[in-house]
Amino acid sequence: MNKKPLIYVILSAVLFGISTPFSKLLLGDIPSIMLAGLLYLGAFLGLALYSVLTRHFRELAKTRAESLEKKDIPWLIGAIIAGGVSAPISLMLGLNLISGFSASLLLNLEGICTALIAVIIFRENAGRSFWLALLCMTGAGVILSWDPGQSKFNILGPLLIVLATFCWGIDNNLTRQISEKSPIQITLIKGLAAGSISLSIALISGIRIDFNVNILYALILGALSYGLSLVFFIRALQGLGSSRTGAFFSMGPFIGALVSLIIFRNPTEWLMIPAFILMALGIGLIVGERHTHAHVHVPVIHTHSHKHDDMHHFHIHPQPVKGTHFHEHAHSEVSHIHAHWPDTSHRHAH
Repeated sequence: MNKKPLIYVILSAVLFGISTPFSKLLLGDIPSIMLAGLLYLGAFLGLALYSVLTRHFRELAKTRAESLEKKDIPWLIGAIIAGGVSAPISLMLGLNLISGFSASLLLNLEGICTALIAVIIFRENAGRSFWLALLCMTGAGVILSWDPGQSKFNILGPLLIVLATFCWGIDNNLTRQISEKSPIQITLIKGLAAGSISLSIALISGIRIDFNVNILYALILGALSYGLSLVFFIRALQGLGSSRTGAFFSMGPFIGALVSLIIFRNPTEWLMIPAFILMALGIGLIVGERHTHAHVHVPVIHTHSHKHDDMHHFHIHPQPVKGTHFHEHAHSEVSHIHAHWPDTSHRHAH
């Protein structure tokens, strides 16, 4: 099976994971709702700059991806409301009440919410390896979230973080429905819309903007952790499906916790050792997953980026074509057996 989506989701998880401790630092000078808006606005500005550069330097863009259509708008609107507005505002409000370390670990639930929604509502296949991997990653999050030295527990902060993970779980599954479309276009629209809505809410609420260097830091963090991370995440959705991508994305909170320990100089605990082992075991179970059975691809005509060495694209070109390319093409009915994930080509029932 193609391992490239694994690289995409690992990069996405790392970039998003570092956002929590750095956001905690910025919350000392930027109000919660405003910071949520700035992060997504940074995602828009960063990718807008990239788009301008690639428009002038075509050699940097080897392929074009399909643009969004009218039928994709409801999925995108749902993703913007759930993951672009509700989730980051909940996260920033929760970060005001608990430590960056605890918040990072609680974000482990995003992968679990994404996977459960994908399996229960969108009927993605889940075998024994997947559930064992999810159990391992959940166990790692639970172990790391336990602080035996804490004398009191503020329920509101954790609840806000959990709400954020649930909203992002919805967002991830809605975005999966349009993951064959241009990830940069999706992120640009989502960043501009979500950033504008959150900043508008902040301004209407009477929050003032103090223009200083922290605004620039927030935009840069948003460009990396919300913009580039989302592009990689959508690429991973194409090849892995929501459940596997969500499970792998559980690495992000673990990375965020490690960065938080470094930034805030919290003492490391022996609990990190079994947590790391469980996280590594979960990743290994998914990487080694072999889902193989006879399945049928129905005839379809569509447009998306593809290569001719993936067992699904056998059409002929007037001139030889190598590597990934983009055009409308037809698929005849095919019945075959090979190992596969629930990617955009394998959404069949079981």
